[in-house]
Amino acid sequence: MEKDCLDKELLKGLARRYEAASFEVNRTMKHLMRSSMLADITTEQFSIMRYLNRMGKSTSSELADSFCVGKSSITAIITRLSDKGLVVREPDDKDRRVTFLRLSPEGERLCNLMESDAYEILSKFIKAMEEEEAIAFIGTFEKLAARLRES
Repeated sequence: MEKDCLDKELLKGLARRYEAASFEVNRTMKHLMRSSMLADITTEQFSIMRYLNRMGKSTSSELADSFCVGKSSITAIITRLSDKGLVVREPDDKDRRVTFLRLSPEGERLCNLMESDAYEILSKFIKAMEEEEAIAFIGTFEKLAARLRES
């Protein structure tokens, strides 16, 4: 069993500060990304496109599990992306019941362009930190992500 190192009140305060900062970062990044989004892509669609770009291909069920949403939500997003010609559906050669989703060449191009914009936006803010501070911040954030994944 892991020992609690922090006082309960301190922990509560830190959790509140984290939630407030996380909300502000996500809200502001969505706003900044929305202004640079191309081809009428929502931030949710962009997230799915980024996942498919990294993974190469996926099923709707895998996407629903990865994004912790219902399969119907994924289906709606994929349908919109497919209608825009950004995602293609491919039946599995070995199992007809399985359909893989992947980015079309236009989807890959658009995703890479929007990812460059996202990195550019985020880099402006990270560059304002001292190098050691930025490295420590990202390291701590990755540690939190790993602990959340483990739970």
